[in-house]
Amino acid sequence: MRAQFVLSEIGVGLRRNLTMTFAVIISVALSLALAGGSWLASQQVDAMKGYWYDKVQVSIFLCNKADVKSTPSCSKGAVTDEQKKAIKADLEKLPVVETVFYESAQEAYKHYQEQFKDSPVAGSLSPDQLQESYRVKLKDPTKVQVVSSAFAGRPGVQEVQDQRKLLKNLFDLLGGMTWMAFGTMVFMVIVAMLLIINTVRVSAFSRRRETGIMRLVGASGFYIQMPFIAEAAFAGLVGGGVACGMLMTGRYLLIDHGLKLQDKIPLVHFLGWGDVIKVLPLVLVCSILMPALAALVTLRKYLKV
Repeated sequence: MRAQFVLSEIGVGLRRNLTMTFAVIISVALSLALAGGSWLASQQVDAMKGYWYDKVQVSIFLCNKADVKSTPSCSKGAVTDEQKKAIKADLEKLPVVETVFYESAQEAYKHYQEQFKDSPVAGSLSPDQLQESYRVKLKDPTKVQVVSSAFAGRPGVQEVQDQRKLLKNLFDLLGGMTWMAFGTMVFMVIVAMLLIINTVRVSAFSRRRETGIMRLVGASGFYIQMPFIAEAAFAGLVGGGVACGMLMTGRYLLIDHGLKLQDKIPLVHFLGWGDVIKVLPLVLVCSILMPALAALVTLRKYLKV
């Protein structure tokens, strides 16, 4: 097969269907940018889960005098020194516990003032209204139930709180947004495939005379179909290149510059450039294969060779 002929046919096809080719490029770019962005978002959520679930703790809040009347679990009275010592000793005996940190009511009040110093309700609390607590770091964060079953309802214990539950709603929200992006991506892929199919049909119809002559002189089916497939693949590759640019621009503007999320949310370890670059080759491969396969299937039906 002569490369010059194929290239000339590609140029002819692109010029004849310039508007539809542009639409294909845009739809492919948007669908693959959404696909790449959704994949990276999913990786970001997984990385955040692994990071934070490993660091979260179990908090055992102890009863104080203010809780005796308002909290059923503290109806037997505020925690005593003997109960606190017994709770700490039993915690340290558990094989799933890595470290135990005690926080007094005064320390809890200090931390509260630091976190909510700009809030109008910051001055409405006093140290005696806040609970003493033990902050427990587990060797395996999934073994929360071991601590909960051992200390929930124990005299002097107001509540056993699993901090993972505080993060679960956030991760559920992020996961839901990721799935919404995947759903939008599927819709855009369908739109892109329909545009590719329609473009190939129009191109094949506009060149039916040339393909008929080629068929009469004995050209193979692959030889006749190749220019159409190459047109679709070329348009897809351009769209893939645009999608890669969108992904890199998005990371640059969201994390490094523009919004500067890395500076505003330092507690979150965002995916690096290496993670983004790993996705780009896959985006380019899909941008070529998706239009080429769509064109091949379309040609088998509308171009009898």
